[in-house]
Amino acid sequence: MSDEAGAAFRALVDIMARLRAPGGCPWDREQTLATLRPYVLEEAYEVVDAIDRGDPQALCEELGDLLLQIVFQAEIARESGQFTAADVARAIADKLVRRHPHVFGDVTVRDAAEVVRNWQRLKDAERLADTGDAAAAVPRALPALPRAQKLAGVLARRGFDWPDPSAVLDKIEEEVRELRAAVAGGDPTATAHELGDLLLATASLARHLDVPAEVALHDATVRLLERVRRVEDAARARGLDTASLPAEELDRLWEAAKQRG
Repeated sequence: MSDEAGAAFRALVDIMARLRAPGGCPWDREQTLATLRPYVLEEAYEVVDAIDRGDPQALCEELGDLLLQIVFQAEIARESGQFTAADVARAIADKLVRRHPHVFGDVTVRDAAEVVRNWQRLKDAERLADTGDAAAAVPRALPALPRAQKLAGVLARRGFDWPDPSAVLDKIEEEVRELRAAVAGGDPTATAHELGDLLLATASLARHLDVPAEVALHDATVRLLERVRRVEDAARARGLDTASLPAEELDRLWEAAKQRG
């Protein structure tokens, strides 16, 4: 199986090189690392969508599309003498060995949680050695919510943290009070500031609860849309439109939809 995977990967690298070579594809030859940025993000999101839909055939295809972006960028880098696809594979292989001393070394771990703690400790140490700042390991290009949660974890390992979820909930209540005051004061700048603080505190709570904030928000959005669909279906069955329903009736239909999940 390893030989088969290696041969398939080499074939993909060779195809990409041919597409980029003189006489290859005009579009592929015009691309740069910068122009490919949106495709990398798009393909990553499509992988996640295939996972969420539980569609293995689609997942296989989307993983291939994402792998293409990796090989594409590696080929562009090879052309300028920066690195190759082989360097990319070696780098992640070396990192996996380095970050799993309990498998490839003599470190003993009790459970998966300790594996995660060791991984983060090693990752922070590597980033400090490279840049002097472990927070630099959190990409600026991440969506704001997961970036806030990851930064909260980095700062927690430096001692900037609340002792438990209850303390974070107290902080959230404080931020809600400050947001209410800003809204009442009619200051848009202060309102945006306080809303940001509330979102940061919520991301920290997600980290304490070991819940990926982005996934939690995504799932909540799915539930919201499903409940809206149920309410609209119930209203249509009675020949009504939700926009014209009295608030009390809309609330009743909403609670009924909520009870179903």
